[in-house]
Amino acid sequence: MDVIGKGKLNDFSMKHADARKQVESWVALVEATEWANPMDVREHFPSADFLGDGKCVFNIKGNRYRLYVKIAYKTKKVLVKEVGTHAEYDKWNLS
Repeated sequence: MDVIGKGKLNDFSMKHADARKQVESWVALVEATEWANPMDVREHFPSADFLGDGKCVFNIKGNRYRLYVKIAYKTKKVLVKEVGTHAEYDKWNLS
């Protein structure tokens, strides 16, 4: 998969150094795989939340942080929409 929006992840990692390794691991795993559907994602990330229309939320650092993406299975792209604390997540527009 091709991860689009790594700048957001880098900015987040600079601000939240405690999550840097998990973010880097997430990127490496996503780039090394190809997902055809949500079940493929679940194999690697059992706690991922699917919101429909390719939208997915991942827990980072034991649910301390959230990563919101849109997955385009046909084109093999994962667009980083938002990444932040759990409190920030509560304010995101996920529609």
